[in-house]
Amino acid sequence: MENNRRDFLKTASATGLGLLASNPFAAYATTPDEWEQVHEQATRTRVQKFNMSGYAAPKLDKVRIGFIGLGNRGMGAVERMNKIEGVEIKALCDLRPERVKGAKKLVEVSGHRPETYVGTPEIWKKLAERTDLDLIYILTPWAFHTPMAVFSMEHGKHVCVEVPAAKTIEEAWQLVETSERTQKHCMMVENCCYDFSELLTLNLARNGFFGEIVHGEAAYIHNLQEYIFSKTHFYQLWELHEMYGRKGNLYPTHGLGPICQVMNINRGDKMAYLTSMSSNDFVLGKLARELAAKDDFYTPYAEKSFNGNMSTTTIKTHKGKTMMVQYDVSSPRPYSRIQLVSGTKAVGLKYPEPARYSTGHEWMSAEEYRALEQKYLPPIVKKMGEIAKNVGGHGGMDFLMDWRTIDCLRNGLPLDQDVYDAALWSSIAPLSGWSVAHRSNSLDVPDFTGGSWKTNAPVDISMTKGGTTQAKV
Repeated sequence: MENNRRDFLKTASATGLGLLASNPFAAYATTPDEWEQVHEQATRTRVQKFNMSGYAAPKLDKVRIGFIGLGNRGMGAVERMNKIEGVEIKALCDLRPERVKGAKKLVEVSGHRPETYVGTPEIWKKLAERTDLDLIYILTPWAFHTPMAVFSMEHGKHVCVEVPAAKTIEEAWQLVETSERTQKHCMMVENCCYDFSELLTLNLARNGFFGEIVHGEAAYIHNLQEYIFSKTHFYQLWELHEMYGRKGNLYPTHGLGPICQVMNINRGDKMAYLTSMSSNDFVLGKLARELAAKDDFYTPYAEKSFNGNMSTTTIKTHKGKTMMVQYDVSSPRPYSRIQLVSGTKAVGLKYPEPARYSTGHEWMSAEEYRALEQKYLPPIVKKMGEIAKNVGGHGGMDFLMDWRTIDCLRNGLPLDQDVYDAALWSSIAPLSGWSVAHRSNSLDVPDFTGGSWKTNAPVDISMTKGGTTQAKV
């Protein structure tokens, strides 16, 4: 396994994947010069060439899809797309023959006849170069998201890419510039934006329930100790490699995405600057040493310097509002994305579940909550909620996301998440790393929209258009 990983990384580096080092899982900035490059990219400005926010690409009667990466998330995405009308699964790609074989068998039952691409590090390029694909869905380790997305857009494809879409500020700019130049969608598939509770909160915000929203809180708190050191869960232990060398909030988007939509970030307001602080690591290094004492396989990791257990980032917006984002995947804590929205008239908080709302000093009763939910249940949940729950995928939000994306493409509608969201939400990781490395000094957040945030329309979930795509369940 380790030899295969080294061969893959060596080949990938030599063949222009756009990586900054032979090991794409390594730190992107550790020296003063490297941190200065991060600062330069963060404070960069540019003139927008074409506004992808609100952009509606020509409608597609059938969405022809190719998948790159068939691991934990990839197989789930194939299975979901297999249940959506107007989708043709035409290509499947992974390094592992058994994963491709399994996905092919799954979709052939539904009448799809995909070609397969397997075994060599660059084989994905052959898939992206095909002329009979409309959309490429990228579900590989983080380091390959941007190179694959850029290459795919340059070859005329819309892109759905797993989170985070970019690991560096430079990569985030590459996504923006390529999407604008090619006029191809680049959607980071942030599934938590389609959680039923987050959609209800968004609809409440659109209807003025919170008044003026002043503050939002988000997080990804998820105890992954068991999975980070697993020999089988993350292919070639790629997430373990992400956890040492890099510092800060490495995975901000699950909690942050829905809060940005509620607060109209990139669509009426923008992030101005942030500051970040991380604890030391008191868990992962100790666990690595304990494992190494029992199993030589873990010896190379026993002396690594791991990312801190808790990262906390605070953000000030152009309009003077505030946000807080936390990240912790190594502490024994219950799962939480926080999801707090605080306004001049009301507050909402999802975690610890159940979600609750208040317009005064106490939380609403269960009866009051049900009445509020019934009144403001989002149209997308009314239409597809039960179907999404039956299909599954994190309670249905994964299917709701994929169904909505296909429906927008088939009806020629703007996507709910655009390339500026992908770039901005992903950029919190390297920006927080810079702040942690500089004693929590503040750093400007790039305006990836080139100023169009002032006039971009807020995310619309009213579904006054579209909604015509059926589910095959």
